[in-house]
Amino acid sequence: MAYETLVAVYDTAAHADAAVKALKAAGFAESDISVFDQDRLKAGRSTLSPGVRETGLWNRLFGADVYEHEADVYGQTVQEGGVVISLRVPESEVAHARAVLDIHRPVDVHDRAVTMGVAPAAHVEAIEKKLEAVPLAAVQNVAVSPKLAAAQPDVLRLAEEQLQVGKQMAEAGRTRIRRFVTEKDVAADVTLHEEHAEVLRKAIADPKYVGEIDWADGTIEVIETAEHAIVNKTARIVEEVGLRKVGSDHVETIRDKLRRQQVEIERIGPDGKVIPDTKPKSA
Repeated sequence: MAYETLVAVYDTAAHADAAVKALKAAGFAESDISVFDQDRLKAGRSTLSPGVRETGLWNRLFGADVYEHEADVYGQTVQEGGVVISLRVPESEVAHARAVLDIHRPVDVHDRAVTMGVAPAAHVEAIEKKLEAVPLAAVQNVAVSPKLAAAQPDVLRLAEEQLQVGKQMAEAGRTRIRRFVTEKDVAADVTLHEEHAEVLRKAIADPKYVGEIDWADGTIEVIETAEHAIVNKTARIVEEVGLRKVGSDHVETIRDKLRRQQVEIERIGPDGKVIPDTKPKSA
């Protein structure tokens, strides 16, 4: 980014101080503003250096493009209690900075040089031609920033509301999954096998058994069996249930009313009547 150095000369410290405050209010950095008065240029000496009106001093401060007659004006102004201000500003802000400086009545260096008789003849002729060719404007319109307007007592500040739509996350509800145990009655059929002893008796009439009788005690035994149902329960995972968030967007139109302050300008003549505006209005 390219920068330029602007120089403004003020006959009084009050005007210079007001200009510095206006620059800061307009957003210019304090580190880019330099103020040169008697106290600063004395640099510890009891008196101001005679070289204050020499070009070399101001060349070191502002660059090599300071003319001799400009150095004379800078030096004489400081000697008489005035102040010289320099501002380092980007090229895109030059017009804005000049407007701020011009509000506080800076010295026209070239006109002052002509008055002092130190301006070269070419400069005198150019200034005279410029004054003849360019008439003074009846009204000067200067672009004023909001910060600068706040620093000026004779300025109406116009406010305007602006719609700013933001977003805030709010809870819209909750979804909860709870696991719990329930019971239900079930039935299952099972076939059970049983084995029981059955006593078999039959009459014997065969005579061959008559002679072979065993009179000893004897016992026969049969084990009876019966199946019983045995109940066993096993568990297995049959389903998984989870939660996840799914986002969706929708457009919502916000409608509101914004207030804006405007001005109405009236020109009133000596007779107290409003002077009609004859200027063509822009579309």
